[in-house]
Amino acid sequence: MPDQPQEEVVTSYKAFNADLTCTGGDKPFQYEVGKTYEMKGPIKACDRGFHACEYPLNVFDYYPPAGSRFALVEQGGKISREGSDTKLASSRITIKAEIGLAGLIKAAIEYTFSRARPEGETATGYQGAASATGYQGAASATGDQGAASATGYQGAASATGYQGAASATGYQGAASATGDQGAASATGYQGAAMACGYAGKAMGALGNALFLVYRDDDYVIRKAAAAIVGENGIKPDTWYSLSAEGEFIEA
Repeated sequence: MPDQPQEEVVTSYKAFNADLTCTGGDKPFQYEVGKTYEMKGPIKACDRGFHACEYPLNVFDYYPPAGSRFALVEQGGKISREGSDTKLASSRITIKAEIGLAGLIKAAIEYTFSRARPEGETATGYQGAASATGYQGAASATGDQGAASATGYQGAASATGYQGAASATGYQGAASATGDQGAASATGYQGAAMACGYAGKAMGALGNALFLVYRDDDYVIRKAAAAIVGENGIKPDTWYSLSAEGEFIEA
C-alpha cells in the first residue's frame, strides 16, 4: 500500500516521451528542463502528483529505453511512495538536467554500487547494472531491463534481457542489445551499436555504425541492414529501428 505523504526532498530520475511530455492524467503534461512545477491538493503515488523513480532503471517499467528522454529531477513538498519499486509522487518537482540513456545507466551503476558490494563487470539479475571503465573493458547485463555501460577505449557493452540498454561512450566502443525491445547506443568516436532483438533500436554519434534486424511476430529474422551515421540521411543522436522492408526508420 502507498504510504502517507511526507515532507522531504528527494533526488530521483524521470522519463518522458520524445517531446518531453508525460502521459499520466487526462492529457499529456509538458515539461521543460530547468523549470519547477507545483501541485496543490492530495498526493498519492500512481494516482496524483509528479512521478519519478529513485532507482534510475525503474523508469523502464513506465517508458522504454529507446525513444524516451531522461532527466535528473528533485522532488519536494509532499511525497508519497508506491511501495513495489522506487517510484514516488510529489507535490513539487524540478527538472534539473537532461541526462540521456548513457547518463541514466551511469546513474544506475552508481546507485547500485553505492548500496552493494561490487562483484565484477557482469550483472545477471532483473534491472541489474554493469559497468566497464578501463581499456578494452567489457560489461554485460543479462537480466530483464538490465543496463550495461562501457566508457573506456575499445570497451564493449552488452545487454541481452528484455528492454535491456547498452551504452558505449568510449573511443571505438561497441554496444549490443539482443533482447526484445532492447536499445543500443554508441556515442564515442568510431563506435558501433547493434540491436538484433524483436523491435530493437539503435542510436549513434556522427560517423558511428549501426546494425539492425527486423523480426516478424514469430521472431524470425526477415531483414538486416547496416548504416553509418551521417550518410544516406541517417541522423546522429537519433533512435532507429528497421522496417519490414529493411529500411532504417526513426523510432
